[in-house]
Amino acid sequence: MDQNTNTERKGNSKKKQPKEQEVSEPKGKPKSGRIWKSSKTKFSSVIKTRGIRNSFEKKQALQKELKRVKEASRAIIAAKQEEKELQKQRRRENLQRQEENRKKSEIVQVIKNPNKLKRMKKKQLRYIEKRDTNEIK
Repeated sequence: MDQNTNTERKGNSKKKQPKEQEVSEPKGKPKSGRIWKSSKTKFSSVIKTRGIRNSFEKKQALQKELKRVKEASRAIIAAKQEEKELQKQRRRENLQRQEENRKKSEIVQVIKNPNKLKRMKKKQLRYIEKRDTNEIK
């Protein structure tokens, strides 16, 4: 008697019984009229499989292959980055050389009389650029 009361408190009085396979009965026409729609099953009723298990050796081989592929992709990315950096450096050098050549080829006329600047028109003043006379030789 004492054992019966303990089992009732714990909730063990009901034993799990194997589910009887339900026979699917033909359903009538649905109220919505959508006869092409099938009835949904609950997510918990879906049978889950653990999938195919790989052996330890296969896992190791896959890891090595993945590591090799990642290393190769890193090397390719690094090579592309290096190439990009070289192109940037070449572009900077070319621009610097162009600027130096432009400065060398300039025609320079020193204005010693500042009154000339006052007499000039606005359009002419726009073309005048100041330079360091010590630098030009």
